Amino acid sequence: MTPPRIDTALVERLIAAQFPDWAGLPVREVDSAGTDNAMFRLGDEFAVRLPKADWAEGQAEKEQRWLPHLAPHLTLPVPVPLGQGAPGEGYDRAWSVFAWLDGDDVHNAPLADLAHTAVELGRFGRALRAVDATGGPTSSRGGPVTGWEEGAMTPALRALGADGTIDTELATAAWESVLRLPQWDGPPVWTHGDLLPGNLLGRDGRLSAVIDFGCLGVGDPAVDTMPAWTLLTADTRPLFREAAGVDDATWARGRGWALVWGVVTENHYRGKNPVLATIAHRSHTEALAEYAAML
Repeated sequence: MTPPRIDTALVERLIAAQFPDWAGLPVREVDSAGTDNAMFRLGDEFAVRLPKADWAEGQAEKEQRWLPHLAPHLTLPVPVPLGQGAPGEGYDRAWSVFAWLDGDDVHNAPLADLAHTAVELGRFGRALRAVDATGGPTSSRGGPVTGWEEGAMTPALRALGADGTIDTELATAAWESVLRLPQWDGPPVWTHGDLLPGNLLGRDGRLSAVIDFGCLGVGDPAVDTMPAWTLLTADTRPLFREAAGVDDATWARGRGWALVWGVVTENHYRGKNPVLATIAHRSHTEALAEYAAML
């Protein structure tokens, strides 16, 4: 059986069947470069989020379970779950209704005050790590950076190097330095896991909220330092690092995340998803620039 198209008509049917109090509210698709979920605005007050990729199954249940637990401890607004939808109308996955958070994602609407952003993001990560992680799900990006997309780094480097997109020799040396890093030996802590510009909202030029907790889980906090290279600049990274309070090894592993995620993601999505490819290119470029400056 062919699964139904995820569109406004499907959302209208699901809402009418499962949340009749909201039936009849206008449904509008939200443009997004995200690969895991489709997002729709329901009226003026609600957002509907439906997994569209196989690997995103289970994200709705996780966000419904853990966001209310985390939110009171965090320093920035996060999505507020208002209802969990069940499979229906030919759609076979759990889905969610959230309160709508005003703002524009910071890739499409760049923030004017990156110094403020650096401090706020650092504080957010520190607050998230401080929440008791007992019973939390393991993050898909909470293990060793060297194990993410294992086997994909070398061919991706080769492909990007072939057309001059990346300095293969420098990138190889940087990656080899990451392979030699000590791994996280502390207790697992909460990580967002996907603090990309598209998952950050801004209003009036300043960071206003963090969204998309589909990769939420516990593990190594290094992955949540990636905004240092995907979003921030060389002069604002120290502000982020000080506010986040991470040690040298965690920072180095985070730079490793920025490198491997950037290389593998740009190679996979260039020509398919320009937004992700652009963010990925900046990620590995900034990480390599910082590595080169250390030589």
